[in-house]
Amino acid sequence: MFQKINSAGLWGIDGMLVSVEADVHDGLPGFIMTGNLSRETREAQERVRTALKNGGFRLGPKKITINLSPADIRKEGTTYDLAMAAAVLGAFGILEASCLRDGMVVGELGLNGEVKPVRGMLSLVSAAKEAGLKRCFLPKDNAMEGSAIQGMEIIPVESIQEFAHMLMNPGSIQGFFGQAWEDLEEKAWDAYDVDFTDLNGQAVLRRATEVAVAGRHNILYIGPAGSGKTMAARRIPTILPALSQEESLEISKIYSICGLLPKDTPLITRRPFRSPHHTITPTALTGGGAVPKPGEISLASGGVLFLDELPEFAAKSIEILRQPLEDRLVTVSRIYGSYVFPANVMVSAAMNPCPCGFYPDRSRCRCSTRQIKQYIGRISKPILDRMDVTVEAAPVTYQEFRQHGRNESSAAIRSRVMEARRIQAARFAGGVAWTEGDSCSGNFGKEMEGKGSRKGRHVRFNGEMGVKEIEAFCRLQPEEEAYLEQIYQKMNISVRGCHKILKVARTIADLAGEEEIHKAHLCEAVSYRSLEEKYWG
Repeated sequence: MFQKINSAGLWGIDGMLVSVEADVHDGLPGFIMTGNLSRETREAQERVRTALKNGGFRLGPKKITINLSPADIRKEGTTYDLAMAAAVLGAFGILEASCLRDGMVVGELGLNGEVKPVRGMLSLVSAAKEAGLKRCFLPKDNAMEGSAIQGMEIIPVESIQEFAHMLMNPGSIQGFFGQAWEDLEEKAWDAYDVDFTDLNGQAVLRRATEVAVAGRHNILYIGPAGSGKTMAARRIPTILPALSQEESLEISKIYSICGLLPKDTPLITRRPFRSPHHTITPTALTGGGAVPKPGEISLASGGVLFLDELPEFAAKSIEILRQPLEDRLVTVSRIYGSYVFPANVMVSAAMNPCPCGFYPDRSRCRCSTRQIKQYIGRISKPILDRMDVTVEAAPVTYQEFRQHGRNESSAAIRSRVMEARRIQAARFAGGVAWTEGDSCSGNFGKEMEGKGSRKGRHVRFNGEMGVKEIEAFCRLQPEEEAYLEQIYQKMNISVRGCHKILKVARTIADLAGEEEIHKAHLCEAVSYRSLEEKYWG
């Protein structure tokens, strides 16, 4: 007999529907599997046979053939075990699988028949919904995660015996639907235990951080140890707008694939903040591996990637960020295909001005000029050009350190940031969505046309503007134009550096509620580039 069961696997960050086909017929007894399978997927034949035996099912001496379709796509992982067992039982005529026609079956089998959880359940259930399926049979430990996809009935399964009982008694099947997004969203802001009220002094640092967040600009902090660089960076998520449902789902998919999704909530409800150690490898930072997985930059997508002690990172690890920061995606190519992971992230980095951290205070700094240049030189010009805002963290005085209760809160800063972002949303409304290939979903892969856009991607923030957007939205009056020309020639900045000054000035004008960019806005934007000349020359 022949039996077909719907299942799903992972491809990049997305799920793909896979048909598990089983055929049982007379012949030399055996268990054959086809369909371009990885080693762990091929090993399922032993897990399935042993789980069925220990589950009390006695299979006759037949030839069993299982195919995972489509056969031209590589199948990875252990998500197909439960579907294979159901297909084999259906092909033997032991069970009636008609109730699975509009459903998907996913789960790994233990040798005792237990159904174990798998990674990437959000992507798998999303694929089932897009295919028009109505219900999903999932491991009990994955049920809460799968319920985040609205409109899908989730049926938890603990063992192959329980699953068989459901198929033999369809009326006993009891599924549930997930929580509404509004119920999850209410918990989002309760998770932050830090606030900008904790950061004493550093008015310039606070202002630069607000500007960077408002326009989604990358920011680099320079200053001695203990001056508040890390404190400011760790509080950036507290002044970012709350996640939308679509953003939350995209971020949660990435965490689900990496096995990092919290068990007590089906979705990530606050923006990520990732702070990898400087010993991280390039692959762990951008993603990859034999079976490609997202890296830290993808885990920070929609939030903040904080690189503390930036010069201590390996040169290859820093330089590999060039293209992801520009394209806002990571493409990993392997012999079986290409995988595209999002890198739509705001980068915040911090560094000391010298190995000891006290330069330019020569009363405390004992580093030689050569040591300072060598240390600063670890940050290349291309990486520096991708930092829109560079700000110096001055040493905090005792009076500033001891002041209490006079600092502006994150909520107050966030209200200004959200207003500036509303202005940008109206400015770039109707843009082109990011085109990231077939392996991306949600915001990715959809193409639209309109004002404020570049071919292949949607501009939503000032920090993402290209040449056309800068020409359209950063027009200057003659006085401002003359001032920028003077700065361009005096500082000998590159064209990219000039564009970054204009983008930051546009954000400063948005924070001030000004339609046009004035000289004061340009002056502040230029001040965020002046440190390059001071330290790098």
